[in-house]
Amino acid sequence: MHRTATALTLILAAGSAMAEPLWDKHLTNPTAYIPSQCYTNTLDEAGNAYNPCFTCHVDARAPNYIVGDEDLQTEYAFPRAALKNPWTNLFVDRSAAIAAVSDAEIDAYVAQSNYFDADGTITLARKLANPPANWDEDGDGAWAGYIPDCHFNFDAEGFDHAPDGTPTGWRAFAYVPLPGGFWPTNGSTDDVLIRLAEPFRTDETGAYDPEIYKVNLAITEALIQRADVAIDPVDETRLGVDLDKDGTLGTADHIAYDWMPIDGRFMSWVGAAKGEKLAAGLFPLGTEFLHTVRYIDVSSGAVSMAPRIKEVRYGIKSKWQTYADLEQGGLAEVKERAAFPDRIDIFDGGLETGIANGTGWRYQAFIEDAAGDLRPQSFEETVFCIGCHGGVSVTDDAAYAFPRKLPSQTAHARGWYHWTQKSLAGTPEPVRADGQRELLTYLQENGAGDEFRNNAEIIARFIAADGSVDPQAAAELEQDISTLLFPSPERARTLNKAYREIVLEQSYVRGRDAVAMPAANVHREVEQNQPTGIVTPVRAARW
Repeated sequence: MHRTATALTLILAAGSAMAEPLWDKHLTNPTAYIPSQCYTNTLDEAGNAYNPCFTCHVDARAPNYIVGDEDLQTEYAFPRAALKNPWTNLFVDRSAAIAAVSDAEIDAYVAQSNYFDADGTITLARKLANPPANWDEDGDGAWAGYIPDCHFNFDAEGFDHAPDGTPTGWRAFAYVPLPGGFWPTNGSTDDVLIRLAEPFRTDETGAYDPEIYKVNLAITEALIQRADVAIDPVDETRLGVDLDKDGTLGTADHIAYDWMPIDGRFMSWVGAAKGEKLAAGLFPLGTEFLHTVRYIDVSSGAVSMAPRIKEVRYGIKSKWQTYADLEQGGLAEVKERAAFPDRIDIFDGGLETGIANGTGWRYQAFIEDAAGDLRPQSFEETVFCIGCHGGVSVTDDAAYAFPRKLPSQTAHARGWYHWTQKSLAGTPEPVRADGQRELLTYLQENGAGDEFRNNAEIIARFIAADGSVDPQAAAELEQDISTLLFPSPERARTLNKAYREIVLEQSYVRGRDAVAMPAANVHREVEQNQPTGIVTPVRAARW
């Protein structure tokens, strides 16, 4: 009874706190685009340096023209407005609140879907058909942004279908999560889906053609991976394109990556998209991504995605930018950073249409309200997304997951499946471009399994007393990355409870990291260009 009353009090208080329209562009944190992980204290009391920074900040490869980003491994290069850590939820002791929630209560909460109505209708789609006044930025009674339309009803090839069998265009893919905060053991499960624009899904007459769509997705994969991609055999004569670049139109079992226009080497889309723009390292115009961040379900004894969603994140490539456009933008950023180091980023966009990242993409999202229902993110809550999607060098065309898709040559279903169809468990560890094991390298460089060195479970399991990685744990990791990425049921429930407290408070602008106890290895304040203690930057994993 006491717990219920406390939760109700928090919900009422949160409702009062969210009284300002969600589209209000006043930022309580003007540098919300700099994530909490960037405030990690990389030095321990003995002066030893730990490096989680290379996960994001590396020497970029074109057409990512963020210059000098690897320097952020060695210093806290913040504008003056960001020197004091605004992510104060990191320092809240939630242990008493967590202890007041039973395992049965949190299990029941995460098992309840907030995406679907009882009849299978997508809840947000129903609400957005007649948006509440607090969601209707332009007051026209309609929602101008993305309306969730994925039914999470996947066939054997990862394609989503509406209840009547109609393909929605969304396709799930399997990937190795970026090291650190996106591992389930650090708070959330998640999935990512891709959808190409309609011309990439249809033949020249405009009719939906699943083979054409699969080929265009494979071409996209080849362009992003800069590598050949295995496909099921297709008739090149029907498509009119030499996909395997063998000089003839026959049967192709792979997409050959062979794009160097300066040398007269070109690639082409197929179907109605045959004349659409194409370039290595870039997604085609109109590409969409759907990313759901979820609680961790351990009710069955295994780690899986919970029905309850924390966030529905959406991005669309709304503008094509050439290599020259992107390079000009990168150089302008360098010039501005040198001339005006204290100038903060300003963002274009709104609640309904999303926020532009400066490289052709727009992002918007939905997040839980205090009652656990999904609502549009506020403008400030969406600014939080933009620094990572467009502001770091490790991404390909602002994307994290698709460049990390499991290889088509060796993965189950060529890597096109949803985590509800096959678990991450049993996935072997990927190898870096330099030949080293990727996740082992992260453990060796960081001495921990998260940016804050706050995951005691991983440290106990993988890190020996002398700071080295335990050989037996490392051997198991090489065969199955879930030995590192999955939490124990006890930890999963603790993190679920910790995050739900943030939901009840609606305090996302103070941080979304699920921490039960105050994070110890985090700066509350830094000096401008303060050294991190890291001397030699670590190179990127994939190039």
